[in-house]
Amino acid sequence: MKLIVLGGGPAGMTAALQARELHAEVTLLESKRAGGTSVNDGPAPVRTLARAARLARDAGSWETFGLQGARPHIDLAAVLANARRVAQYAHEKKHMAEYIRSTGVELIEGVGPAHFLDQHRVQVAGGRTWQADKIIIAVGGHGRILPIPGAELALTYSDIWSLTQLPASIAVVGGAATGCQLASILEDFGCQVYLLELAPRLIPQEDEDIALALAEAFGKQRMTVITGAQTEHLEKTDSGIQLHYRKQERPASLTVGAVFFATGWPGNVDSLNLAAAGVVTERSYIPVNDYLQSNVPHIFAAGDINGQSMLVQSARYEGRIAAENAVLGPYRRFTHEIVPSGSFTDPEYASVGLTEAQARQEYDCAVAVVHYDDLLRPVADGHPDGFCKLIVDRRHRYILGAHVIGEYSVEIIQMVAACIASGMRVEQVAELQLAYPTFTEAVGMAAQKLVRELGLAPLPQLWSDIK
Repeated sequence: MKLIVLGGGPAGMTAALQARELHAEVTLLESKRAGGTSVNDGPAPVRTLARAARLARDAGSWETFGLQGARPHIDLAAVLANARRVAQYAHEKKHMAEYIRSTGVELIEGVGPAHFLDQHRVQVAGGRTWQADKIIIAVGGHGRILPIPGAELALTYSDIWSLTQLPASIAVVGGAATGCQLASILEDFGCQVYLLELAPRLIPQEDEDIALALAEAFGKQRMTVITGAQTEHLEKTDSGIQLHYRKQERPASLTVGAVFFATGWPGNVDSLNLAAAGVVTERSYIPVNDYLQSNVPHIFAAGDINGQSMLVQSARYEGRIAAENAVLGPYRRFTHEIVPSGSFTDPEYASVGLTEAQARQEYDCAVAVVHYDDLLRPVADGHPDGFCKLIVDRRHRYILGAHVIGEYSVEIIQMVAACIASGMRVEQVAELQLAYPTFTEAVGMAAQKLVRELGLAPLPQLWSDIK
């Protein structure tokens, strides 16, 4: 069986390798360079920027630990060069292109966007054409530019790599994960940051307590957070870029050195000529069924292009399932019920499962919160702000969701995801012998609180409860 995979990001590479393992004849077409956004200008290099930003902020607490020295100067060129080095390392360490080809996959890089000629044929610039029995579309997405006057003056997060110097002030439009992360990094680098979000609160998809805590933390820094703000237009002035917005029907404006849009991530559907294949789209995405099939059964869509879950881990998972269903026939359904996610903001936040509001709508649930300042490790490390929230079903005692904000949140949430996936009940989590002193103790302490509340078993008092 011949299979074409369009896109060499996490979904596309995983799909190609899985299909090849199932003995399909696979061609992988990548418009630029294998690796996709995640390696080239997404999570890998952005995490490097977040680390540099955090080091800059932590320098302000040196004296607390008895350390003397001047606060380091931000060398933007060197910071960006290091981020690019990390991206290059990811390519070289994984030997992406070489490994893919070594499996027997025909990998074609740098051919530009492919487009459909009909339901079984695709073509790239220059006229070269491929034909296959099945096709998996995994071409990812791109940063959305608001359709407003002056939008050409704005940048997206990808443009951060082209900066030669840091503007004194920056506005970030969009307060979801990407916008908050970008705003946090730039604030730690010393910029005056204005973060505007249309919704009533930041990160509206996250648990409300996490969103409120993040906004409070940003407010304690130099950042100005403006929620309920609709950006209307941009204009160039002698003093910079003037951003006009409306809040509670009242017009307002601010002037900054640069404006970044972080207002969504539409799929890269425009260049595909999907009409030629009869594939329908909705809001710049390809809708799929439980088997990741489009409305054309032999054409699948995996990763950002289907609009399901804009996460690398989800893209890899979908790529594997799409490949199995394409080669073996549709038999395996996909689900995103247990997907840990987070953002490398300052402070970090992370989540898995249902928010408290979602859980209370569907279940009779119990909730426990453990604050970081009840743990030794966060206090010893100088990061006592944060908390871990654990949500369980009272009847069956399974974990429904967990939400963490504070140092190492993204690492902590992986443990909870593993507990959920393995079907552990809260009393089993409470009995885990977690290393001391660690941040992960917050999960165990939250589980112990819930065990007491549910009357499951007597446990010793928590140290934090002893007065």
